[in-house]
Amino acid sequence: MNEADTCRRFVVPRLQTAGWDTEPHRIREQVTFTDGRIIVVGRRARRRPGKRADYILLFGPDMPVAVVEAKPEYKKPGDGLQQAKDYAEILGLKFAFATNGAGIIEFDYTTGLEREIGTFPSPGELWSRLCGDQHLSSDQAGCLLAPSYHLSGKSPRYYQVIAINRTVQVLLQGRRRVLLTMATGTGKTDVAFQICWKLWNSRWNREGAHRRPRILYLADRNILIDDPKDKTFAPFGDARWKIENGVAQRGREMYFAIYQAIARDEHRPGLYREYPRDFFDLVIVDECHRGSASDESNWREILEYFEPAYQLGMTATPQRRDNVDTYRYFGPPIYTYSLRQGIDDGFLAPYRVHRIVTSWDAAGWRPSSGDLDRFGREIPDDEYHTRDFERVVALRARTEAVAAHLTEFLRATERYAKTIVFCVDQEHADEMRRALGNRNADLVREHPDYVCRVTSAEGDIGRGHLSSFQDVERQTPVILTTSQMLTTGVDAPTVQNVVLVRVINSLTDFKQIIGRGTRVRDDYGKLFFNILDYTGSATRLFADPEFDGDPSVETEQRIDEQGRPQGQPEVLFPERDESLIDGTVEGQATFDDEHAQPRKFYFDGGQVAIASHLVYELDPDGKQLRVVRFTDYTADKVRTLFRSAAALRGEWADPHQRREIVERLAERGIDFDELARVAEQPDADPLDLLCHLAFNAPLRTRRERAQRLRTERKDFFDQYGPEARQVLEELLDKYTEHGTAQFVIPEVLEVPPISTHGNIIEIAGRFGGERELVEAVNKLQTLLYAA
Repeated sequence: MNEADTCRRFVVPRLQTAGWDTEPHRIREQVTFTDGRIIVVGRRARRRPGKRADYILLFGPDMPVAVVEAKPEYKKPGDGLQQAKDYAEILGLKFAFATNGAGIIEFDYTTGLEREIGTFPSPGELWSRLCGDQHLSSDQAGCLLAPSYHLSGKSPRYYQVIAINRTVQVLLQGRRRVLLTMATGTGKTDVAFQICWKLWNSRWNREGAHRRPRILYLADRNILIDDPKDKTFAPFGDARWKIENGVAQRGREMYFAIYQAIARDEHRPGLYREYPRDFFDLVIVDECHRGSASDESNWREILEYFEPAYQLGMTATPQRRDNVDTYRYFGPPIYTYSLRQGIDDGFLAPYRVHRIVTSWDAAGWRPSSGDLDRFGREIPDDEYHTRDFERVVALRARTEAVAAHLTEFLRATERYAKTIVFCVDQEHADEMRRALGNRNADLVREHPDYVCRVTSAEGDIGRGHLSSFQDVERQTPVILTTSQMLTTGVDAPTVQNVVLVRVINSLTDFKQIIGRGTRVRDDYGKLFFNILDYTGSATRLFADPEFDGDPSVETEQRIDEQGRPQGQPEVLFPERDESLIDGTVEGQATFDDEHAQPRKFYFDGGQVAIASHLVYELDPDGKQLRVVRFTDYTADKVRTLFRSAAALRGEWADPHQRREIVERLAERGIDFDELARVAEQPDADPLDLLCHLAFNAPLRTRRERAQRLRTERKDFFDQYGPEARQVLEELLDKYTEHGTAQFVIPEVLEVPPISTHGNIIEIAGRFGGERELVEAVNKLQTLLYAA
């Protein structure tokens, strides 16, 4: 009896007997709770299988409490316990069960005890144990069991369920300040909505009165407020209100505001003071790492003023020196879901990092004696480096070279791939927009909004471009240039290229920026993205031991003054707003106010080349690799799978085993088309290329193998009639041109010239039947790889 039979005949009936299929309790069968890590193979991507639990037991519709793993009857009941425990720990559950249908093993995380039991515990028994362990009163348990909102058709993911339930629980138990740390793109806004929905519907409030809670949702940019209010929190209907324009409305329950609209400044005492200190029951602070908890911040005044309220902070960045105030104020996070976890689970996209270096970035730039900028000023004699470009001195040739290189990159990949270019300031963003537009004039002629700048200077026009860019159904704009505005809070799920043309020193800012590309959209083919780094920021910050989401690949490419790549990219594997606010002085100030002089020098001459282009990539398991070429990496992986070339050839000759080898190599990120391209051996047979790289065997082309088979094994062909021999000859021709993929039956029989011999049944008839046709094709492959 197999596992499916065990589940159907024994496990489900025993769970039903224990009462798990009686409302509101539920049994969820064969639950795939992760999407499966995305593996980048060459220029394509594929998913590994997601994690799947046999059964998850729910005490209420949104309250999972236990996981059950079933094994076939002939195995021991405890054989699945370790897997059940692994899943329970991922899912944040306190009870794990393993069974073979006859016996049941239980592991109870509340006691640390493992025991064999005769029947599954009832829902009431497990819930009683859980409430006792968590010190939940009956009233608190009732609020915790309030259902989530599911009418949108989008139910929370497993980690969101954990974050929602843990937050509601600690609030019910009186914890005044709470922190959630969740990577960009993992749905913090959805989590906040569900928390508010559960509390609102259960009529929780700070006083314990019979009323719905009053909740304030705070952020520092309008885009972080307007989108949640108008979209995610729409089910709250008329209970929503945005505090703005100096009006302190008190008749609603779900309030939204940006700090700037209610904070104290030199012109006003602070709109927040028009609300009583105890008016709100809960204050939610989105992107709370952005200074709201700093002791010196006047935004901190708002949090301290509403001190009677419970306060929930949400951030995407783990604790570091540059956000320690946040963690000091809110305390350690009650739950963390990291970038690395999101990528491992397949909910976030992996990425390749392209490090591109211009000659001026590599060696620095120094003006010649007497060089004047475009305003006629002499440029001070000094050596300028990447950190100075576009801050101290603006170099038009460098901007043009970057624009040319980026354009060629898009031509080589996809010209309509959504791209965000992060520049030094608004002026630099405009220069880059112009350079990119001119380089792509053929597309700009057809789509005038192909390249747009989106900064605070554009106002409503910029908002329109951004909205169109975010719309997955709209083809343009394709490229947005910006400085600070798009670093956070912008949900553009189809972004495929994040381009850095400004130095980023903060790991917090860096993680926010790359978060613009981590959204996954399977339905639009967006499974991974590229980071093109022209300043060295990504390479440096990836090396930070506190960074928790490593790159998939990095390339290095040299380019000339026209931005043209010189030679092939080297692939290396490393060791290891109130509205549309730009947020920095250099993002807005181009002129010195006192003397009305430009703040930086503008040099329009000179020639600059792209000196190098590196590509960094990790293996599919997310482990950092030593610096090695793709061919060396492939050779190393082949040697871990096979001791010798003979062992590899022996398995490769069998079509079924060959498919398994191809699959195992693909799981390790090895694609034969990419390997042939990098090794510059487009005509080599995949087997010979692998043996050559891993064991230094002679390298043969597919044509040589085919010709050898025709010459040395004529007897194989002679046993078939003329038309059957012709089909086999044409199969060999297909192999010579395209490789082993052309042996796929029946697909190969449906394309010319083989299809001219008739339909599949007619072609099989030339061999004596379908079975004989398959045997002949398999024998052909075996002989082809016999030596």
